[in-house]
Order: sequence, then structure tokens, then C-alpha cells
Amino acid sequence: MEDKIISFTQNDYEIVNREVLYQGFFRLVRNHLRHKKFDNSWTIEFSREIMERPSAVGVLPYDPVLDKVILIEQFRAGALANPESPWLIEIVAGIYRHPEKPIDVAQHEVEEESGLELLDLYPLYEYFVSPGGSNEHIILYLGRVNAANAGGNFGLAEENEDIRAFSLSLDEAVEMMREGKIKTAPAIITLQWLQLNREWLRQLWQTK
Repeated sequence: MEDKIISFTQNDYEIVNREVLYQGFFRLVRNHLRHKKFDNSWTIEFSREIMERPSAVGVLPYDPVLDKVILIEQFRAGALANPESPWLIEIVAGIYRHPEKPIDVAQHEVEEESGLELLDLYPLYEYFVSPGGSNEHIILYLGRVNAANAGGNFGLAEENEDIRAFSLSLDEAVEMMREGKIKTAPAIITLQWLQLNREWLRQLWQTK
């Protein structure tokens, strides 16, 4: 069947005016813009508020020998509405700014938030987290580690980080996900990928 997907490029929209409404930990902007439509006409000018923040890297540390993953727990101000707790179960993650390379950020974030050495890295996906109101973009990896002595409290005090890292079997982590105890998309996506590709990845990494 012929592919009928219509693709647009960076040349198919125009920002008429841009206002910075707030500059703090994040930036809130209002863009006045218009863009090309699927019938080749153009929209009228309209405005959208966008929360801007740097891109991020997320890593699920995994020990293919012990078949264990390392997850972290930390307080999230954006989860105050969570009826159970604003402390969330997540994967290792951090923001990066050019000219930083995502793989370099992955390396130091794994060490900083879990205390483990990153032995290998396998790229998974990259996606926009909530493009209706934010430009946040994240790149996801699986990271090979030795989880024999995993666990402990980590994070940078100067960034108000208080992070608990803990290890558990992949099956236990998947069960937590099924029970709704994991509520962050990067953790769900990487755990589901690993659940589907566990044997293949273990064979790949154990031959190195």
C-alpha cells in the first residue's frame, strides 16, 4: 500500500512574534505563529503558550548477569497531586545542553544518581514528552552495570537532590509497573522494552 503520510518541514511554519512571559527554573513563552495545512493553505495567526526546558537523557541501569534493574526514588514537585505520594519511582535522568553529548550525560548521571559505573549503553527511543504545551524532549537508553553492590542515597546537595537508588529483579519491577506503582513514562517505556527484549539483550551484553 502506498504511503500517504504528508510530511512538513521547518519551512512550513512561521513565528510572527515571540514573548517571554516568565524566566525561572523553566521558561514560559507565548508564540504567535501560523503554519501550513494539509490542504496546502495556511492557518490564520494564533498563539500558544509553551514551557521551554533543556532536553533530557534517561537511562535504565540493568545488570544482564544478575537480571536486575536499578530504579531511583525522589521527590517531585509536579506530583503533589498524586494521591499516594509525591515521591516517584523513576529511572536515572538528567538534562543536557549543547555542546554536551547525550552519551556523556548518561555516563555521569548514572554515576551521580546510582553510584554505579556505566559499562555499556544501548539506545532505545527519543520523543517529545508533552508537545501540546512543552518543548521537552528526552532520549532513552538501557545502561549495562554491575548491580552486585547497588543501592544507597545519592544526588547533589547543591541541586536539592535527595535520591534513593535500589535494585530489584526485572520481574519485580514489571510487577510494580502492573500494580500502578510506577507512574513515570520513561520508566514504563524502558521497562516494557527490556521485558520484551531481555533475552536478546542479555546475550548481546554477556558476549562482551
